[in-house]
Amino acid sequence: MEIIQALFRWIHIVSGILWVGLLYFASFVFLPFAPTIDADSYRKVAPGLMGRVAFWFRWGTAFTWISGVVLLLVVFYHGGLMFDQEHGWAAGSFVMVAVTFLGVYAYDVLFKLVKNSKVATVIGFGLILVVIYGFINLGNFEYRAYVIHTGAMFGTIMAFNVWFRVGPAQKQIIAAVNEGRAPDAEVLALFSMRARHNTYLSVPVIWAMMSAHHAGTPPQDYWWYLPILILVGWIVVYLLYQQAAKVKGPPSLSKPDSPPS
Repeated sequence: MEIIQALFRWIHIVSGILWVGLLYFASFVFLPFAPTIDADSYRKVAPGLMGRVAFWFRWGTAFTWISGVVLLLVVFYHGGLMFDQEHGWAAGSFVMVAVTFLGVYAYDVLFKLVKNSKVATVIGFGLILVVIYGFINLGNFEYRAYVIHTGAMFGTIMAFNVWFRVGPAQKQIIAAVNEGRAPDAEVLALFSMRARHNTYLSVPVIWAMMSAHHAGTPPQDYWWYLPILILVGWIVVYLLYQQAAKVKGPPSLSKPDSPPS
């Protein structure tokens, strides 16, 4: 079992670096840079570049999510890290595990029905509070268990976005660029929104992965610290987006009329 843990942790970390690294490259480097490229250059560069990014993005996501689920099964469910000594598996526990992996559909419906993204985000954060409360009080999850399940829920949403929202939208955008026509505005909006969601969710997911390994565990009464850390992570991502829009590359070098003597 220890060998299985070590192997899948290795897969999880390497594939996670691949996934999140490409996510940050797209969010903070390529997408802010793309509007500065002239249309002809964009048609030459973007399809090939983003097509390659999309390939590694999808499979990095798949291996990260699958290896994460295996680790959840091995470390927490088989390893007995779900509950304190007074609790065990019960109906509420199974309900909250189902919420972990099926909550993505509530997220998807929410952002389809509520067109104002700020309002949808506030509602979504309220639902996160309800889920965390359910992990603790209905599922009776101990500290590390409810944190890692919050991370698993976010990671499932991110994987869903990559395979079923961002990826298909990206294919349509690349096809439009190759054909020399403007991509559909709704497709662009969906791509941009869900990619941003993944970037915002990635920071809390990384915290959830870390918190399963450090020794400090606050009392259950301090459940509110996790929502605060989620908000702090979102603020950090917001500031990174603000900075990414301001970063400029080096000035282009003009080609000399004749070679220097």
